[in-house]
Amino acid sequence: MKKYIFSIIALFVFAGAFAQEIGNFMGRQPIVSPEIGDKNVTFRISAPYAESVELTGGFTPLVKTETPFGSMDVPSNVPMAKNGDGLWSVTIELPEPELYTYSFIVDGVSINDPNNIFMQRDGTRYLSVLLVPGELTANYYEANQRGNLNQVWYDSPTLEMTRRMFVYTPYGYADSKDKYPVLYLLHGAGGDEDAWSTMGRACQILDNLIEKGLAKPMICVMPNGNPTQVAARTLMIDEKPVDPTNPAMGMMGNLYPESIVKDIVPFIEKTYRVDARPKSRAIAGLSMGGYHTITTSLMYPGFFDYICPLSMGIGMRFGNNDDNMDEEMKAYEKQFKELKKKGYKFYFLACGDTDFLFESAKTLDKMLTDNGLKHTFHVTPGGHTWSNWRIYLNTFAPLLFK
Repeated sequence: MKKYIFSIIALFVFAGAFAQEIGNFMGRQPIVSPEIGDKNVTFRISAPYAESVELTGGFTPLVKTETPFGSMDVPSNVPMAKNGDGLWSVTIELPEPELYTYSFIVDGVSINDPNNIFMQRDGTRYLSVLLVPGELTANYYEANQRGNLNQVWYDSPTLEMTRRMFVYTPYGYADSKDKYPVLYLLHGAGGDEDAWSTMGRACQILDNLIEKGLAKPMICVMPNGNPTQVAARTLMIDEKPVDPTNPAMGMMGNLYPESIVKDIVPFIEKTYRVDARPKSRAIAGLSMGGYHTITTSLMYPGFFDYICPLSMGIGMRFGNNDDNMDEEMKAYEKQFKELKKKGYKFYFLACGDTDFLFESAKTLDKMLTDNGLKHTFHVTPGGHTWSNWRIYLNTFAPLLFK
């Protein structure tokens, strides 16, 4: 029954959007949503048959809500008003400069904004985007000098499949004979090779930093960190079944970090015009990608001169798995001493102060400090969010390859 109700509601919303297009063709005033003013922003949607429409997103007031994971602050729903033509609208105070996602709740069903072409994919969800201009978001817009983003297929003998990754080349790469440094930029759990370029605005950030002379022109490689996937699930390619007897193949196992060094880096250094020395290699990643960053740099000390784990640390405690923690920390200490011995140029650790992994990041900070590994611990307000990860890329990219 719920399936049919959803279909009917979706049909009504589609009918409203289709009627809007006919109206536009006939010369009627088009619907603008979102409409950003100096101090306010207005959202609109045509839903003449709906009984209630609400707005919810990363900018709506937070309310305390009980969830299966405990009490959490979640965005509230803001009621919208309907006029005589079936157009629903609401005007709110312009949020602080940031990239937000939002949706409409039409008679209880979440609907994207049909009048907004700016959308992004978050795993299996597609969401409408509100980008508020300001100093913080200046590098999230298109630069005048733009690089290229390519979808690249490569062989991964380590994972026994041909896989896809995204490769950004900076403005001027095609016409230059220079060799470029490379940033290997890793996503988190639930993401894929498209995450950093879509939600992270990585290409726009690098384009702007390079154009302004704040960052060195670099290639940025964004692979798929899910070792059972050939590529993002949007391609509908079958995944390898999870083998519980082979933890190395899991998301937090060692096979994917091994494939970075044995498969991905050699392919990039063979295919692209790069400086194939440790001083021109950087590795960075968020959350699960932060774990991959830490693991890869410790498995292959001296391979990357620039190491940037984001929203991740060591010594995570889940459930009752504390029995071997002392041994684990001793193993980490030995590995970090080897990293120090092999040498590196720059270690950048970043985490939000309300991130659920903040304690693990502090443990990593202490491990580095106690063992004399020079590093930066960049702490920001906020939690495990893309708003922080975009800031981190903006912050550490200018410090690479100096």
